[in-house]
Amino acid sequence: MNNALNGKNTATILMHCPDQQGIVAKVTEFLTENNGNILYLEQHVNHEIGEFFMRIEWDLDKFAIPEDKIADYFDTLIAQRYGMTWNIYFSDQTPRMAIFVSKMSHCLFDILSRYQAGEWNVEIPMIISNHPDMEPVAKQFGIPYYIFPIDGTNKKEQEAEEIKLLKENNIDLIVLARYMQVLSEDFIRKFPNKVINIHHSFLPAFPGAKPYHSAHERGVKIIGATSHYVTADLDAGPIIEQDVVRISHTDSIKNLIRKGQDLEKIVLSRAVYAHLQRKVLAFRNRTVIFS
Repeated sequence: MNNALNGKNTATILMHCPDQQGIVAKVTEFLTENNGNILYLEQHVNHEIGEFFMRIEWDLDKFAIPEDKIADYFDTLIAQRYGMTWNIYFSDQTPRMAIFVSKMSHCLFDILSRYQAGEWNVEIPMIISNHPDMEPVAKQFGIPYYIFPIDGTNKKEQEAEEIKLLKENNIDLIVLARYMQVLSEDFIRKFPNKVINIHHSFLPAFPGAKPYHSAHERGVKIIGATSHYVTADLDAGPIIEQDVVRISHTDSIKNLIRKGQDLEKIVLSRAVYAHLQRKVLAFRNRTVIFS
């Protein structure tokens, strides 16, 4: 559970840089010298490429540096010295998440039920769709619903309106809860590593409009789901979460769809939760997922 929900005001830094001696010592020294109580520290070194990764979280209760100055101090004293790429997050700043959905409800209901139950420290100020079908669900949960119909002639204009709406509402994260439109490169560039998608992962893969039907006909024994950050390379962005479920000869097409949708919603929710907990660090086309 997020420390903000436990009454602690914390700061978290996710960082990576070329592996060098003394990084952990220098970062922890910076925090302890300024009365920071370290709550979490995890590190990883990719020896193949010589890259160092770390996540560190500390209690701000007695921290000597004001919250709005921490980034400047850390950048000047630590990050520049080691050539770090880094981000800082504060538990008292609740992330704002937009959901994109088309006509399938299973992922949307799962996300909204977790949100309503208070499982996640997040605000959901809007749901965006290219169809009106899910508007009753949005009304049920009291969330504004915006419809942007998209066809072959208006995609650029509609995406521009969506981006404007997202920026006006200070959206930090976009979740594609079975949104059946391909986002343009221009859209994705404006939200780097801030758009999470979910899709089925069959072994072997079955493209097309009815993948479960094709998988059933082929007699697959495993189906899966993959959640990843969206990049310009369709369905090939950094993977956050994956899982599989067994299939047998007794499973009907209806059973495959049911099992597949159950898997999709749990894999997507795990990925979103990890992102909201600031435990995902994307590097090149992979991710480091901290425990």
